[in-house]
Amino acid sequence: MAKVGYARVSTEDQRLDLQLAALRKVCDRVVEDQGVSGSTSKRPGLISVLRSLKPGDTLIVWRLDRLGRSIQDLIYIIEKLGKRQIDFRSLTENIDTASAGGRLVFHMLAAMAEFERCLIRERTCAGLEAARARGQRLGRRPALNEDERRSAYNAIVVEGEEATEVAKRYRVHPRTLARHIERMR
Repeated sequence: MAKVGYARVSTEDQRLDLQLAALRKVCDRVVEDQGVSGSTSKRPGLISVLRSLKPGDTLIVWRLDRLGRSIQDLIYIIEKLGKRQIDFRSLTENIDTASAGGRLVFHMLAAMAEFERCLIRERTCAGLEAARARGQRLGRRPALNEDERRSAYNAIVVEGEEATEVAKRYRVHPRTLARHIERMR
């Protein structure tokens, strides 16, 4: 039952000293990522520590934001650890999933994150509905306007010009032209 610490700073200029000092007091070993953003999934230290953990081990971080940038990311990682019977502990926030209180705090964070996702979804749907009601066109602007579609159709179908050449002229993919031509027939 190893206690493994994970420390991370986002830039090469930042220092790990404070994290390492706190983690070394309570951990058997510490793995670090220097100059690696929390928003990237390519964190070699974290990947290696997650692979090395075994049931009964504990992953310890100095602060929650050292493990993940978003609450969803944290929940995902901590839930994966839980499924593998690995505990999680954050020193600064005093969260320890080995205890009932720590699991409660974690589940409250997860519930708040789900609530936030639902609110965002509701606001997005309401905003889209309001835009439709105002008559706004939603989505990407068409690749070709009506005149361009007609001209491309004539060039390919009537005049027999190569679709690839017409596509280059209008800066679209030949499949885009093919879809427009099919609709116009």
